[in-house]
Amino acid sequence: MRIARYEYEGSIRIGFFEDDFLISLADAVHLNGAKPSGSERLDSPDLLDFLPPDGPSLRFVRSAYDAVRRLKASDRASLAIPCDQVRLLIPIARPNAIFLLAGNYAAHIEEGGKKAAARQETFPYVFVKPPTTLTNPGDAIQIPAVSPLSIDWECELGVIIGRRCKGVSESEALSCVAGYTVVNDISDRKFRPNPNRTKRDNDQFFDWQHGKWHDTFCPVGPCVRSADSLPDPQSLTMELRANGQVKQHASTSQMIFPVAAVIEFLSSFVTLEAGDIISTGTPSGVGAATGTFLKNGDLLEAEIGGIGILRNPVIGP
Repeated sequence: MRIARYEYEGSIRIGFFEDDFLISLADAVHLNGAKPSGSERLDSPDLLDFLPPDGPSLRFVRSAYDAVRRLKASDRASLAIPCDQVRLLIPIARPNAIFLLAGNYAAHIEEGGKKAAARQETFPYVFVKPPTTLTNPGDAIQIPAVSPLSIDWECELGVIIGRRCKGVSESEALSCVAGYTVVNDISDRKFRPNPNRTKRDNDQFFDWQHGKWHDTFCPVGPCVRSADSLPDPQSLTMELRANGQVKQHASTSQMIFPVAAVIEFLSSFVTLEAGDIISTGTPSGVGAATGTFLKNGDLLEAEIGGIGILRNPVIGP
């Protein structure tokens, strides 16, 4: 089941996502004919209410989804709202935290000139982005005027936490997941605040961090694939296209630390909240490897098989 938030005719709605079109939850519920109980909130704008493991309306929504899937193609088409007639929205409007991994694919580490360590020799490198980086599907990535020449892409599998957890084991970690989405971790590779500064030991590290934090630098979407419909997140194809040209092509099976291990690590010292987003790192093929960076007018398409395509134009100086 893929489900999305979108804006249509002046209101925020929830719908089943089918790549090129949506079927509104309201229409699906009407089709199903069932009556919600008091605990089911079908008018909620929060996707977590409709997702595992604890969404109060999950059972009801599953039933409505099954009713839609049983329809003949012609009948389903009569309910379809084309995606180009709506504004797709970030799946989680305001997550408590956005965690991202650095160096979780060996080939990406190696294309940057470094040697990748085996899992048992290291640990997940995690950083964060502020909510102002979040960008809706279809909305523009803004090249920052303060540093416009080294803006890069990173297609990543996004994990949405569905249940508050702390100290969860790797074997139990996926039971805390609501679903999966696509993240494009946009990066400014050469941002150097105050280039005339006196050099300090940690400047290189903080320059790297600053390059992650520009507004619009975290597109997320176009939907969420429910965790119960995707039991193995380590078997998904990933592809990033810039202006139609394939730049990244890989599989989530190539992660050094799989999703469950990342959740175990983070939750060993951080309380994860429902709605938190974890972006699990990018494979090889980033622009920095060839000195190819984004410019005004470019179009990025980050695709993960079974989830969808996250499209964003690029604007700026």
